[in-house]
Amino acid sequence: MFTSRYAVFVDAGYIFGQGALSFSAGKLTRSQLRLNEAEIINQLKSITTKPVAELLRIYWYDGTRGNMTIEQTTLAEMPDVKMRLGYINGAGQQKGVDSLIVTDLIELARNQAIGDAYLVSGDGDLRVAVQIAQSFGVRVHLITLEPSNSSLNPQLRQEADTRHEIPKTEVIKFLRMEQLQGTVLSIAATAEVSTQLVSTPGFVSATMQATPAKADLSLKDAATQAIKSVFSAVTPEEIAKLKALQTGKVIPPEYDRKILGTARALLGRDLTNPERATMRKLVLAWLRQT
Repeated sequence: MFTSRYAVFVDAGYIFGQGALSFSAGKLTRSQLRLNEAEIINQLKSITTKPVAELLRIYWYDGTRGNMTIEQTTLAEMPDVKMRLGYINGAGQQKGVDSLIVTDLIELARNQAIGDAYLVSGDGDLRVAVQIAQSFGVRVHLITLEPSNSSLNPQLRQEADTRHEIPKTEVIKFLRMEQLQGTVLSIAATAEVSTQLVSTPGFVSATMQATPAKADLSLKDAATQAIKSVFSAVTPEEIAKLKALQTGKVIPPEYDRKILGTARALLGRDLTNPERATMRKLVLAWLRQT
């Protein structure tokens, strides 16, 4: 029985990899880009909406090293969005994501849960899944990001029933370049040592005086400077989002790594496991104060 429901399948790796070309001809790492979650979901809904069709849900596929990032948590809590996670291996490679997309697309088609599938990807490994879904009567539509020709697999393009390219002018509405910090070592070399946790609500000072890393620096002092260094490059909106999503004792990994790395450089040594735990408690305390 034909259904008017449709689903959207988003490969996050493609969004960041292809979206980076909107800002630079060279390669940008994912940490250099910031996603506006609400904007991209709204754009995808706008592109795929039909007068007589009903959205089943938007499936978002990404990799994780363990804990979800702020971005992933934000998306997972949004209406109509289903987070599906593979993993990131020791080499930083995303694994298991393609198989999740393939499984979901084929199963939804086989169970006649959808009549149309919108695929945001350029990966040729998905071609067979597209063919199988079509054999169950599902029409498959590709959504790509400009400029897509260089990264879109030719066989996948040929298998799709239709294709829509999101222009750069729209890409930059949901993806932007992150304000880059210096390296951890340069942060340590320019850090102003303080004995008080930053407590001014909604404000992190970016002004620092040159002071070399000190082996005898206290852990609390290192935590203070790490917090100031990392969050000085974070917008108030992002801090508010971080605080709103901070429902437990876990700090999102993108901030956890930066703070611990900065503290390690300030102290001039590795942190012990108890010290890492103390650092995280201090960060959570700072978040509650802001």
